Amino acid sequence: MGNVFFHIDLDAFFASVECLDHPEYRGKPLIIGYPGPRSVASTCSYEARKYGVHSAMPMTTALKLCPDAICVWGNHRRYSEKSKEVMDIIRSFAPGFLQVSIDEAFLDLSGMNRIYPLPGKAARSLKEKILRETGLTVSIGVASSRFIAKLASDYHKPDGLTVVPKEKEEDFIDAVGLEKLWGVGKSTLEAIKRKGITSTKSLRKFGKDELIYMFGASSGEYLYSIVRGIDPGIYQGEVKSHSISEERTFWPDVYGMDALSQELLFMSQNVMFRALDEKSVGRTVTVKLRYGDFSTFTISETPKSGIYSSDDIYRIACHLLEKKYNNTGVRLLGVSLGGVYEGENPEQGEFFIEKKQKLRDLEKTILNLSKDGKVVKRAASIKDGELAHKE
Repeated sequence: MGNVFFHIDLDAFFASVECLDHPEYRGKPLIIGYPGPRSVASTCSYEARKYGVHSAMPMTTALKLCPDAICVWGNHRRYSEKSKEVMDIIRSFAPGFLQVSIDEAFLDLSGMNRIYPLPGKAARSLKEKILRETGLTVSIGVASSRFIAKLASDYHKPDGLTVVPKEKEEDFIDAVGLEKLWGVGKSTLEAIKRKGITSTKSLRKFGKDELIYMFGASSGEYLYSIVRGIDPGIYQGEVKSHSISEERTFWPDVYGMDALSQELLFMSQNVMFRALDEKSVGRTVTVKLRYGDFSTFTISETPKSGIYSSDDIYRIACHLLEKKYNNTGVRLLGVSLGGVYEGENPEQGEFFIEKKQKLRDLEKTILNLSKDGKVVKRAASIKDGELAHKE
């Protein structure tokens, strides 16, 4: 048996946690977000998705599409707790664990055929264990590369399991089709169709040099690889123990600093929750940005003192985004906390140590109050219109 990768994706994660804690929400259109004019939907239930609502959509648009939706104020501490439960189960299943966001992870089972001779059966066992111990469903894609595994996990959502044999990868890509091929956004799809290319099969007829000539180096190489089942290397490497990262891929692309900065707020909170759980402090904040043409950039900042709260992460991340954002569509946004070391309190000798200690203590208090489902949020992080919400 060659390479075997699982991509595990929690189904409508934030909405699923809310339905787990509030059974009265089940079966109803549910949006996690605020109905304010500058707010975006963090995620939504599958019932809301039937109306065309999707994550990162402006809330005003989402509520026009689904006016009867229930809007709830997201409890990110609770989401972090449930994420940790799931990730601990996945991590214990096999050593090749890579968490890429609060609700998705990869497992590398390559070379483990004696322990898991049937990957599909192993994936089913993992799904059942997660449901039994956490009450949440996941969709799993199984393939010979991370890219195909990620594509497969989305193929039969929710609560899906899709196994793609190596020899069937091109057939699977053709079954997915251009419109749903992961990583091909609206503008790229329109550019492809303007060339008279209407299917993955017809796209596969072109060589790499031809595609680069038609669509540019980044897009051309990417398209050449993915229609042939070649992993373009988006998820190469491992998440090291000295960093904590969070990233989100958008469909469709997201535009504008307001929407992107709100996503940074959510991710900054999730990264800090994980750092607090690990009783750790970080030194460096990095923002990862991928545009609609697949060009990818990272930019980092290491302040003179440690990073002790989500406010610290968010402030630095917004500053980095402003420096790098070019006002076009964003396909992927990520935040990571690097240079992580064990510690709970500001180090002696740091500037404004008393203020930093108070901020960290405040954040711990907020998170502890949120453990029991209490919705607590610092006023500084509330955007226009967020106090009004529909129950």
